Amino acid sequence: MAITIRSLAKIDNRSEFSCGEPALDEWFHRRAGQDERRHLARVFVAVDETPQILGFYSLSSFTVTLSDLPPELARKLPRYDAIPAALIGRLARDRRARGQGVGSLLLADAVRRIIRLSEAIAIFAIVVEAKDEHAATFYESFGFARSAEKSTRLFLPLATAVQAFAP
Repeated sequence: MAITIRSLAKIDNRSEFSCGEPALDEWFHRRAGQDERRHLARVFVAVDETPQILGFYSLSSFTVTLSDLPPELARKLPRYDAIPAALIGRLARDRRARGQGVGSLLLADAVRRIIRLSEAIAIFAIVVEAKDEHAATFYESFGFARSAEKSTRLFLPLATAVQAFAP
């Protein structure tokens, strides 16, 4: 199965997508396009050749405080009020695509896109907000570390991402 990742703007019909998480489905169906138009998020969609939507992720700029970061990362940084980051705000794969590696493909594409972007703007870390423990474990399997303050927020230093995800 050939999978391509496109901008949300190039997707016509989102109504059949269902990941099984009502909040993610509702956001994708009703608000993803609005967030795109308002420049709040960029949304990317994985499709197969039919083109069925297999999953999506969103990217936004973000900042974190030193207290948000795991202590081993925070102690290496200057005491700035805000540290630049990139946020993978939402990531979901369709129920029909379970077990096909779509989640891993989406995450890898998001991280590689952020790495390319980091050549133009400063990004210290990639941040994700896990919906639950299962999602947090998924991100940890790719090297993300939990926040010191919030267990559902995870970080991947950009330097680590470059080593792990560079093409």
